[in-house]
Amino acid sequence: MSLAMAACVGLSTVTPAPAEPTEATMENFDATDPDKPVEVSAGNEFNIVVQANPTTGYHWELMGELDGNVVEFISKDYNPDEPVLVGSGGVDIWNFKAAGSGETTITLGSYSPSNDAEPEQTLTFTVIVK
Repeated sequence: MSLAMAACVGLSTVTPAPAEPTEATMENFDATDPDKPVEVSAGNEFNIVVQANPTTGYHWELMGELDGNVVEFISKDYNPDEPVLVGSGGVDIWNFKAAGSGETTITLGSYSPSNDAEPEQTLTFTVIVK
């Protein structure tokens, strides 16, 4: 399965960020659907989750600058599938904070190990902060 197809498999709604991520809660993330807006209240954190497989050398990166008045980047974590095997994949969990009311987009690019100049795939998520 290609990376492009893997990023689209099993899409669901945004998973709210737990206050203190624990190993048990990190195992239950579903991929975020870029076709559905992320709606969050100002001051809350939220996650964007994408299928990932860093053992292949492919990696996701933020593209462009975030509108810091609306959202702030907090962290990115990788959660491997179980059992953890080379090539088995997992998910990248991007954690953001809703800074203030407004609407913006977050774009992630998937880069191959041989080309960091241009992404092979992009996913754009609309974020609405109330």
